[in-house]
Amino acid sequence: MANRDDEYKEIFLAEALENFEEVNRLITHLEKHAGDRETIHALFRITHTLKGNASGMGYAGIAEMSHVLEDLFGEMREGRILMDEQLFAMLFKAVDVLGSQIHAIRDNSEVKYKGIKTRLEVYLKKVKAQPTAAAPNARETEKQILDEIVDENASAAEGKRSEEPEQTEKLAFSDLVQVPVRKLDNLLTLVGELMIEKDRILSMNSASGRQSTNEFARLSRISADLQYSVMDVRLVQVGFLFNKFHRVVRDAAALEEKDVVLKLEGTDTEIDRNVLQVIGDSLIHLIRNCVGHGIETPDERKAAGKQREGTITLSARAETDSVVIEISDDGRGLNYQKIKEKAIAKGLLTGPEAESLSKDELGMLIFEPGFSTMERVTAIAGRGVGMDVVKKTLDSIGGLIKLVSTDGVGMVIQLTLPASMAVKSSLLFELGDSVYAIPLAYTQSVISLSKTDIHRAGGGLIANHLGKNIAIAFLSDILEIHSTTEKSATISSLDQIADSARLDIVVVSFNNRTVGFVVDKLLQQKEIVEKALTRPVDRVKYISGYTILGSGDVCLVLNVPFVLGIFFNNTAQQRAAKAFHLN
Repeated sequence: MANRDDEYKEIFLAEALENFEEVNRLITHLEKHAGDRETIHALFRITHTLKGNASGMGYAGIAEMSHVLEDLFGEMREGRILMDEQLFAMLFKAVDVLGSQIHAIRDNSEVKYKGIKTRLEVYLKKVKAQPTAAAPNARETEKQILDEIVDENASAAEGKRSEEPEQTEKLAFSDLVQVPVRKLDNLLTLVGELMIEKDRILSMNSASGRQSTNEFARLSRISADLQYSVMDVRLVQVGFLFNKFHRVVRDAAALEEKDVVLKLEGTDTEIDRNVLQVIGDSLIHLIRNCVGHGIETPDERKAAGKQREGTITLSARAETDSVVIEISDDGRGLNYQKIKEKAIAKGLLTGPEAESLSKDELGMLIFEPGFSTMERVTAIAGRGVGMDVVKKTLDSIGGLIKLVSTDGVGMVIQLTLPASMAVKSSLLFELGDSVYAIPLAYTQSVISLSKTDIHRAGGGLIANHLGKNIAIAFLSDILEIHSTTEKSATISSLDQIADSARLDIVVVSFNNRTVGFVVDKLLQQKEIVEKALTRPVDRVKYISGYTILGSGDVCLVLNVPFVLGIFFNNTAQQRAAKAFHLN
């Protein structure tokens, strides 16, 4: 689509053609079953919908014709119109004109409709002036009105017949096709299998010792184009979901007795439908949280020099391989002191630990299960549920969350989501005899350090990277923690490395925490089609999925949030975190 107007035009045209065909079918049915009230009600609803859609799109002619037909079916519904052969002849003529108007949208041609529209209006005016159609004399009068209009119509048509060329009826089809999502998912799965086979063929060609040529370049290009074309079909505009939140904000504000307005920005940003479906409930929690915790009462806002009406802004923008959604409010912001007190009271932190945390780290505590700073439970806040679900949902799709709060000014919740769940940009590396992948969404950088650059500290390892101290861990040791009780497991591999050796390190970042994972060998950056684990291996939590490489080997995708959880829950690493401030 060249722009949004063209897309809306195609959507309207598809729905209008569907409505036109349904009106034709229903009138044909009504002609044989006169008085069928369900059919009359359906005709009234369809013409009413078509009138509204056409008005919104600026198609005045279609709106006018739909409106007069809506009035006609309304009078039928009230039993004021006698349904006979002459009435149906006039109805079919009017519907044909309406169909011509809809078809004319494609080439912007002009269709004359004033004549039939005026005749219908005159007929309706005379019918409304008569008594109820149940009386015999009223029906006789109505028949006379129809006879007059039909005679006028026939004479007018006779006069124009010699001037207008005879038109042959043509069937019209919409350019849009409705496809169930499950079929798109199946198609994407097949495209993923095709990509794997392509990589296998290229790998076999390379292993055979043949020189790299352009003989497979076309295959690679076509398969890549096919993959992205299928992914593009799954994209929807975030406005599809955003527009549902006006009611959410209204209801939440009413329960809290607050005045809140919702503003939307970037509604034309596109994202994978599956991603949008997954985060829908999470956005509801976050918006309700803004109303309950962030926005003050009208009296509090007035005392603070603010407008009585609070504002929540829901915006979206596209970045390289992701979509950023921001929920911002102009409320009171986070109370970091109260967060500290609640965290200490719940045993999440000690006093010294709470004082050493940055504002970013304190803010992330609101996503802990059962955590709430509300003094009293309200209709939508104070129970400590919802925010932890938001965090788990984002972790499950590789999303990131960030909070920016200013006391008395408001807060911004920033969600960084993958544009597509079908394909992930990943970094491949070797660990032992296996190949693993880390999603680039978590990867900050890749560095190479000598053994002497890594230092022991408080039971763990640290190194300096870009002027900042970061924790270092051997990934192989992290994955073995479940099977060992040795508290120094995360540093045991360092003793086995030669002093002159250089270590390949993948620096990952999550929840404002940065860790460097030592791996055996870095391979390449690659876009992979991740598949979900099946039983019984789906219980292996540190693996989020897998893919098949061109060599036919299985490549496991690391669940970075879970692996980092293992690292920071390890007793030795907790002692290191207390002893050193990692800036």
